[in-house]
Amino acid sequence: MQPRRRKAHIRESNEARLLECAEAVFAEKGLEGASTAMIAERAGLPKANLHYYFPTKLSLYRRVLEDLFEDWHRAADTFECSDDPVIAIGGYVRAKMELSRRRPLGSKVWASEMIHGAEHMRDILDARVKPWLDTRVAVIRAWIDRGLLAPVDPKTFMFLIWAITQHYADFDAQIRALKGTRALNKKAFDEETEEVVRLVIRACGAVSPAAASK
Repeated sequence: MQPRRRKAHIRESNEARLLECAEAVFAEKGLEGASTAMIAERAGLPKANLHYYFPTKLSLYRRVLEDLFEDWHRAADTFECSDDPVIAIGGYVRAKMELSRRRPLGSKVWASEMIHGAEHMRDILDARVKPWLDTRVAVIRAWIDRGLLAPVDPKTFMFLIWAITQHYADFDAQIRALKGTRALNKKAFDEETEEVVRLVIRACGAVSPAAASK
């Protein structure tokens, strides 16, 4: 590997490791309780290395949240993948459930930030999340106009999906306690996901274009 490529690879690897550990520490301690020393120690890197990549704790915190938003943003691509609301909404719910399974700690960090007033994410909510949500709202309204969806309020419907899917990350301890299990294994989580999909589809009255034309 060429020196420049090797250096870039090391940088990417270190950044990814720091982000993963920061996500865990912020989820456990919160922004105020976490320190860059804790994060560097968990990552097995000198504190100076952390500050080389992320000058401040706040810059690292925002990067964790921005990275999670990008994952959620990509999950919504299903809205463009199909003109069938049953397929598109089902795909979106499955993608969001998978992210709750794969990145529960990131979801907890996001939830904590929102609970505490979104002080450090207000600009991202205004500049990125709201425009992104508005495009989903337009798609949902078009489905309603075509009779493919019940006359629901689009934003409330999206909030419902977020609440259900992120519950499996943010309240996983409650789920484990009430189900009497340590954690849902992959098979059980997939079964739970399909039940959530069915509930959401029924709640919004989604039908496929072919069924609506009969």
